Amino acid sequence: MKLLEVKTIRLAAVVEKSGAPEVYTLWQKPKLDRRFQTLVKNHRVMTILQTESGTDFGLVEFCERKGATFLAFPKSLKRFAEKRIVGINWDLVQS
Repeated sequence: MKLLEVKTIRLAAVVEKSGAPEVYTLWQKPKLDRRFQTLVKNHRVMTILQTESGTDFGLVEFCERKGATFLAFPKSLKRFAEKRIVGINWDLVQS
């Protein structure tokens, strides 16, 4: 049996193509936040999660999980949808 192979890409390469993201803080339920819903529909949201070992990785989608961080990008992330985003460098994120 062959294991499912997940392709990875570094955050720096994503930022190069889609622009520098900013952290998006949800102050209300995601369904009620119209701006956030627009970002999700336009494939401009990345969810940053942590592994059990403490390393960060990103998914190009909205995953509602405890402890998740959301990044909003200026351009679409659709081309990275099937990839796992690694090498999370927080210096690349606008504050």
